[in-house]
Amino acid sequence: MTIGVGGSTIEAELAAMSSMRGDAPAIGTEERKLRIEKAAALLEAKGYDALWLDASTSAFYFTGVRDRPTERLHGAILTKKGDLIYICPTFEREKLEASITVPGDIRTWAEHEDPTALVIASVQDKVARSGTVAVDEATRFFTFDGFRKAGNAFDFVNGNEITAPLRRVKSAAEIALMQTAKNITLEVHKAAARIMREGITTTEVHAFLSEAHKRLGAEGPLPFGIVLFGEASAYPHGVPYAQTLKEGDMVLIDVGAPVDGYVSDITRSYVFGEPTDRQRFVWDTEKAAQAAAFEAAKIGAPCEAVDAAARKVIEDAGFEPNYGTPGLPHRTGHGIGLDVHEWPYLVKGDMTELAPGMCFSNEPTICIYGEFGCRLEDHFHMTEDGPRWFTQPAHTADDPFGLEA
Repeated sequence: MTIGVGGSTIEAELAAMSSMRGDAPAIGTEERKLRIEKAAALLEAKGYDALWLDASTSAFYFTGVRDRPTERLHGAILTKKGDLIYICPTFEREKLEASITVPGDIRTWAEHEDPTALVIASVQDKVARSGTVAVDEATRFFTFDGFRKAGNAFDFVNGNEITAPLRRVKSAAEIALMQTAKNITLEVHKAAARIMREGITTTEVHAFLSEAHKRLGAEGPLPFGIVLFGEASAYPHGVPYAQTLKEGDMVLIDVGAPVDGYVSDITRSYVFGEPTDRQRFVWDTEKAAQAAAFEAAKIGAPCEAVDAAARKVIEDAGFEPNYGTPGLPHRTGHGIGLDVHEWPYLVKGDMTELAPGMCFSNEPTICIYGEFGCRLEDHFHMTEDGPRWFTQPAHTADDPFGLEA
């Protein structure tokens, strides 16, 4: 039997849990003000007048205000002068005022008014009658369409020209929050392995993952959670049906949760029972590919070099090249922070140079449709001396959590 898999119950594991939130502080107002200063300097350098921040993670990054997108426009304008102008429905003003930590003007719109026209008028009032506005890439089309109609004196560009260069390089405070989130998720993985029993369903396991993260100190509902058994583990983003665990199945769990908005995202694969030679071979190949990606992550190297290193290991083991299957059909990793998937990406064609403060997943999945799959996912952040793991990779196919190492 795989060490650390089975032998416990959902009730026992949950009863033993207490918060691991720790003392990593939430992002403070001074750090947000520094982010705003940097964004304003970028806008000025590029010749842009303002940045529209929709109800998105980028708005939270700069302002600390959390909103979810709805049909009613909420957001903020950040000008090249460093001004903030918050936009919301009139009846939401009091709620917004209670949420603001970074001061700024508040402008509201009534239900019968066009909020996109208010955004354009606010830019004209604060900055310029015409020019260029960078638009948050998370902005929905109907909002952008309103900007175009109301702001025909302006050109519009993708706001990730401003947001991506800032968000992809994490501060020490951000990395500390991410470390806390990943520590929590790794403990959830260990507990999830212990509750495995023949006949347990993926639905039961998913419910456990949600409650376990909550008890250990993560925030809110799970932003995602993939639980796969047996042949279904070959599908990277899951299947639309529940499965029931049986002896010899590969188990794949991919899950994460936020701490002050910063998310974790860790995957573990292991066998319920005794691994076969085939399962061990694939698991060992996956681990070697993950290690090769980590070793290739050098300061100044392009992101695509990390993907190429992992892919070579998998192809040398006899799997299909060029994103074919059986083999590695998707990128080796992605940036991570306030969003699970952020820029840049560890994939062929991404020439972004690795720099201190960048954070990535490392997950070169092996997919064998009709048989099983294997994904080992941990994250690393770049330091002046190279990559550093947030969590240590899985140990072996027979002892994935290194309990007898």
